[in-house]
Amino acid sequence: MGLRFRKSIKLLPGVKLNLGTKSASVSVGKKGIHQSFSTTGRTTTSIGIPGTGVSYVKSINMKSAFKKLFKGKGKDKDEKAEKKADTKAAAASSKELKEAQETYEAYRAQIEAMKRVHTVADKPIDWNKEKGELAKRILAGDTDAYLEAVEAKRPFDDLLEYGSGFEVGTDDPSLLEVEFGVKSEDVIPELEYVLDAKGNLKEKELSKSAYNELVQDYVCSSILRVARDSFALLPVDKVIVHATDNILNTATGMDEEMTIVSVLLERGRFDNMNFEKIDPSDAVEACVHRMNFKKTKGFEAVDRISLQ
Repeated sequence: MGLRFRKSIKLLPGVKLNLGTKSASVSVGKKGIHQSFSTTGRTTTSIGIPGTGVSYVKSINMKSAFKKLFKGKGKDKDEKAEKKADTKAAAASSKELKEAQETYEAYRAQIEAMKRVHTVADKPIDWNKEKGELAKRILAGDTDAYLEAVEAKRPFDDLLEYGSGFEVGTDDPSLLEVEFGVKSEDVIPELEYVLDAKGNLKEKELSKSAYNELVQDYVCSSILRVARDSFALLPVDKVIVHATDNILNTATGMDEEMTIVSVLLERGRFDNMNFEKIDPSDAVEACVHRMNFKKTKGFEAVDRISLQ
């Protein structure tokens, strides 16, 4: 057994200072119940029933308790930080999904717009109600006045995002002929956006047939729009529209600007069309037209319609 040194000093009634070789403690209490607080960090509570030999002793190491307490707080802090990080990650994920949805919807809207160019048109002009010399000349069938009206009203300016190089001509008061260049390479995307089952945005290349069909609908929709604006501007009965684009000339092996669709559109047929519901390609094919199109190859060059 090792040598131990211990000394007890009474400080106040019920309060003692206990000195040991390695530590000191303070005892507080009276017979039957007291507590001691050691410099080692241990707190001891003793409860005894005098004369019975029955007692209860409980010791707590305050250093360990405080360590666990602060460790627990640190753990709580870490858990809170993790929870906050998870919340931020969830918010970021939600934002990404929302942006993906918006991008997808914008893409779909763009695609639909290309196939629905024909659904809007200029308001018709009633030249009988118009005043001035130009109106009189147009009503008299002056084809030069027709061209002056096109130059003044510029009916195709809002179509420049869909086509370019509009050229208009006529020497027949019942007919207008319009040529315009298609911007298929600039307007039609080669990639498409899709949303997977989890709402993530995926990008993939359009199949050749899907791309070609989209080009066809876009070109035919633009042709119908040109005809609608022409009928709205001038009192003509017929409009011939020629659409041109850069396509492969198989004779030279080079891309050249060539006529890909030529169609004769009559006012009477237009009066009976529901432009909100028609398929633009079907509508053009129902008219007198020249169009050589295959899903696998796209457009090929055609000869123009001529009434002369």
